[in-house]
Amino acid sequence: MVENRRMQILQLLKEHHAPLSGAALARQFGVTRQVIVQDIALIRAENHNILSTNKGYIYREASAESTQPKRVFYVKHTTGQVLDEFLTVLELGGAIIDVAVEHEIYGQIRVDLLIETPQDARDFVDRLNHCRDNPLKVLTDDCHYHTITAPSEKLLDLIEGALRQKGLLLQ
Repeated sequence: MVENRRMQILQLLKEHHAPLSGAALARQFGVTRQVIVQDIALIRAENHNILSTNKGYIYREASAESTQPKRVFYVKHTTGQVLDEFLTVLELGGAIIDVAVEHEIYGQIRVDLLIETPQDARDFVDRLNHCRDNPLKVLTDDCHYHTITAPSEKLLDLIEGALRQKGLLLQ
């Protein structure tokens, strides 16, 4: 029964192109959200590429994203500058894959973002502005890393230049 639920969760994630929240999956299967979190961890352990985003879980096949050039940018900015940062990347053809911080005690903390459209960026910032929790960057004096992907190295160079020009990029 448990194994069957995990197979059904994996199938649902493969069929949906939008993220599915842990709460929605829990309701559907009549279990707690924590049970879903454990199920997702076990599904991932079987080498299925399931990402946890601020909108829910999403299944990612090996796709163009994995073959596109990627670059990690080290940035620093206020919470009020997040939308400008994201839109700068998106307008130049990039996508923000994740955010990471280097924590003195815990080491690297990384969270999938999958900001691929201006609407994704606005939704994220709206959630950021209305949530009582703080973003990861507050743990490291606003310094953090983003993995950015784009169709070409040239576009990554343009993104790097634009972030530098806005004063958001650190060395």
